[in-house]
Amino acid sequence: MGRAAEILGTTPAFLRAIGKQRLIVPLRSPGGHRRYSRYQLRIAARARELVDQGTPIEAACRIIILEDQLEEAKRINAQLRRSGTSPQPKADA
Repeated sequence: MGRAAEILGTTPAFLRAIGKQRLIVPLRSPGGHRRYSRYQLRIAARARELVDQGTPIEAACRIIILEDQLEEAKRINAQLRRSGTSPQPKADA
């Protein structure tokens, strides 16, 4: 955790806070040390960027989750367009 915080220019407390928000869930080594993937470090860097801009940590985590969901939806839509299938709109109730 200390090395990850150093790489990001933040504190271990920040990494624990975004872990508490379930933005990233590090793997644990047999000795109990937190291990972060490169992807998780990129997510943590984005959270730090938002927090540095004045966004509360809880809101920053939610923004990142929504950004990720939007990118996934865009990817699925592009895939459906390529296959000639379009998503069906939901019927109004």
